Amino acid sequence: MAHIHLIAGAGDKLDFPVIKTIHLNDLATALRRGAEDFWAKPSHYLLLMVIYPIVGIVLTVWMNGFHTWPLLYPLIGGFALIGPIAALPLYEISRRRERGEEPSWRDALSVLHSPAIGSIVVVGVMLFVLFTLWLTSAQALYEGLFGSSPPQTFGAMFSQVFAEPGGMTLAIVGTAIGAGFALIVLATTVVAFPLLLDRDVGAYVAVETSFRAVMHNFVPMLAWGLIVGISVFLGALTLFVGLAVILPILGHATWHLYRLTIADASMIRDMAHGKAA
Repeated sequence: MAHIHLIAGAGDKLDFPVIKTIHLNDLATALRRGAEDFWAKPSHYLLLMVIYPIVGIVLTVWMNGFHTWPLLYPLIGGFALIGPIAALPLYEISRRRERGEEPSWRDALSVLHSPAIGSIVVVGVMLFVLFTLWLTSAQALYEGLFGSSPPQTFGAMFSQVFAEPGGMTLAIVGTAIGAGFALIVLATTVVAFPLLLDRDVGAYVAVETSFRAVMHNFVPMLAWGLIVGISVFLGALTLFVGLAVILPILGHATWHLYRLTIADASMIRDMAHGKAA
């Protein structure tokens, strides 16, 4: 049945990929390969260089007009939470370059026709739910400390956080809550989307495999989460312009991190056949 396929994959039984052990130096390898993919065809990202400044300007105008400055930090963090969805075309570019192809943006958008697109949507919906819960939690924390009247300007927001009672509580507790959501996203999706693009294993197996990968390689994966979070934050400080370079490199690097973390399916089959012989 179709709904079972979305959760369990296309096979007759659940296929749980094998997790490999990685080290901190593997993160540098993934980033280097991600940068190589990015610079191989930088013209692919011309549109991104326009989109992110526009996003930054729109968010700034929206926050100024509707006085929603308390959501600025959560929204910046949201790029890290929903980034794995936006990176799907980048995974496809890296996957095709790995095969020796010269992919175009048309090839990158072929992810929309992936056999696992249903499972990808299921995991994507999970991410959007987490993103919504993060924004709701951030808003509730702010109103619990300062009431329902938001500051009128960014300067007033800055002063409120660093000069008024409760400001440090907002910064510390808010960061802790955001880190909790980020850890959940890391544990459930760090290799989930690349895995689904590579193998139609189903949403459940993809999320479960991602969790096992993080638990098996906790220190490197935690370091990877910090790299992503800090990079996104620094990119957002440039009115989102820096994200036009940072996000593509991180997206490509995530594909290579997946390759370093998850054993290749053909290799596992060859090993199984060798033992059988």
